[in-house]
Amino acid sequence: MKVQKIKGIAGESALVLWGSGCTPAWDLAAYDNFRMRVSGVHALCVTALAALLPATAHAGGAQTFAAQCSMCHQPSGAGLPGSFPRIAGRVPQIASTPDGRRYLAMVLLYGMIGPISVDGKALNGLMPSMGSMGDQGVADVLNHVLTLGKPAKKVAPFTAAEIAKVRSGGRKSASDVGLERSRLAARKLIP
Repeated sequence: MKVQKIKGIAGESALVLWGSGCTPAWDLAAYDNFRMRVSGVHALCVTALAALLPATAHAGGAQTFAAQCSMCHQPSGAGLPGSFPRIAGRVPQIASTPDGRRYLAMVLLYGMIGPISVDGKALNGLMPSMGSMGDQGVADVLNHVLTLGKPAKKVAPFTAAEIAKVRSGGRKSASDVGLERSRLAARKLIP
């Protein structure tokens, strides 16, 4: 088996395993990022790759963000002006209060719909629910997002227990989450 480190077109790094039945295929995406599709992966390949990757608290969060969130929010978290909000540098500010942390968990768990204002620009869109993810997966994505941009201050990482507590509070609609955002914005808890 051969391991090769490669660079993506946006400067990100990835490890590729060759041999023992691993057959990588590359798909260059329009949003200036890449993903690896693997066909014919044997258990040996998956085990070997898992052993080689760095074990960080939010490694899965970065991968999930790249696969499910970066199309709209962009790999850097800069968003798309007029369409999708910038999250880089904003999420740590929101996560600095208990109400803000609960709101962020709700956005991922239940999605959000309705008008919002970000950086002085009005947006009216839909954030899909990621509620099918486990509590640790949601925490990992939020922890990855905390690292995007230049956070004003460091905040505690999200935990699976914290997400489970929000989830146990009962299912919310995407409109309910939008209303919660309006309440927090009125209290100046959302930049």
